[in-house]
Amino acid sequence: MGSTIVSNLLCGQHREVNNPLKGLVIGNRIPKDYFITNGIGESDIAVHAGSYHLALKNAGIERANIMTYSSILPAIAQKVEKPQQFEYGSVMETIMAVAHGHEGEMVTAGIISGRLYNRKTGERFGGLVCEHNGNYTSEELENKLYASLNELYYNGFEQDYVLEDIEVIKETFVPKKKYGTAIVALCFISYIYPVLNRFSSPNKH
Repeated sequence: MGSTIVSNLLCGQHREVNNPLKGLVIGNRIPKDYFITNGIGESDIAVHAGSYHLALKNAGIERANIMTYSSILPAIAQKVEKPQQFEYGSVMETIMAVAHGHEGEMVTAGIISGRLYNRKTGERFGGLVCEHNGNYTSEELENKLYASLNELYYNGFEQDYVLEDIEVIKETFVPKKKYGTAIVALCFISYIYPVLNRFSSPNKH
């Protein structure tokens, strides 16, 4: 019977495995389609089980398990309409701005995105997204969003790429209850899985 040697990364040991493996070697998945949504919530009970959940509900994504990314958009990423529904309990990966505050405070969250294009070829390279939140006016938040985007752009991309197609989405309100939350989220809903090669474990001789 064939077998292969598999490294145990935790113990630094090798073990023989019967039944040789065959399959595909998959690279890091690449986010493809996304939508943008926003919402507010307020509660007299709590933030995370209160105003935050209600802000997710207002944004239409409360039935998903939320995970957050950093600030990079792949070249293939494209904006689509928000789906009518999601599988209950499914994982939704996002770039999200979340602001919390108390009764009577300004609560403001926002994201800004822009596309990078090659200066020589015009080909789309990818995109940048920045998020910001706090007790700011809408104008103050927008200024901070542009400052953050420019800082990213001029520290790594400006020489080879132009930044265009800039979009700003903001949410701001003053809660009347004890706790308030505002969110703006870029939500990914599909992915490309690059196939690196096919794998077949060697037989033991």
